[in-house]
Amino acid sequence: MDTDGDDTTSGSDDGAGPAPAGGTHEALLRTTAGPVALVGSGEYLPVLEPLERALLEGRAPRYVQLATAAAPEGADSLARWHALGKEAAERIGVEQVVVDVRDRDDAQRPDLAALVAGAGLVYLSGGNPAFLAETLRGTAVWEAILAAWRAGAALAGCSAGAMALSASLPDVRRPWRPALDGLGVVPMVEVLPHFDKFASWMPDLVLRRVAGAPAGVHVVGVDEDTALVGGLGGWDGDAAAPGTTWRVHGRQSAWLLDSGGRREVPSGGDVVLDLRA
Repeated sequence: MDTDGDDTTSGSDDGAGPAPAGGTHEALLRTTAGPVALVGSGEYLPVLEPLERALLEGRAPRYVQLATAAAPEGADSLARWHALGKEAAERIGVEQVVVDVRDRDDAQRPDLAALVAGAGLVYLSGGNPAFLAETLRGTAVWEAILAAWRAGAALAGCSAGAMALSASLPDVRRPWRPALDGLGVVPMVEVLPHFDKFASWMPDLVLRRVAGAPAGVHVVGVDEDTALVGGLGGWDGDAAAPGTTWRVHGRQSAWLLDSGGRREVPSGGDVVLDLRA
């Protein structure tokens, strides 16, 4: 059921990985940390070029791209993502910087971590979300990404990338399995990307995921060619923390899911994301 080459299941059959590294949300200065975009699909494509331009506006013209989530698919898939990223950077008129992390050894390399410095936008594209989270967690490259974001760079994840940035990683195709830990940049949400497609294929997905989400975590669906973006005009609280306001960008909608069903937030709409009661 891949819709754009992404494997939006939470990963392998060997169970949950280690707990996420702490410290992501320690008293961030709301005036310095950059925006965060949770994208349902459409990274590097013209349909979301306006969003990528907005994320880079007023920031360094340095577009850092990681296709790590696609590494399990092989070199051809990585080359495809790198080519798409190059086209996107050229359309916007900024420098493409590929950080070619394919495994945890790569993620610990100081030379690759150094490439993140000076980023205007760091983008994690699609593939396998559990592989992405477990490859980056606690590594030099991930610490460089967090440092760049805290210093003002925009941070975006699409499909698997959006899932990895959130609190937990559901296994959409095997919903009886417990969610794995995400990287926790946005600690109060669990993201279901490609939501319009998944909801049509699996109508009971909403109730299954709400029932399986960790305590306090909102399940948020993001449609294809759509993004939920926080902090684009500055954060109204600690960056990406509970209680901050997020806006929907793109072609379709985001959805807040609970045991009563779903609530639509259309493009242009705002929503405050707090911890689920």
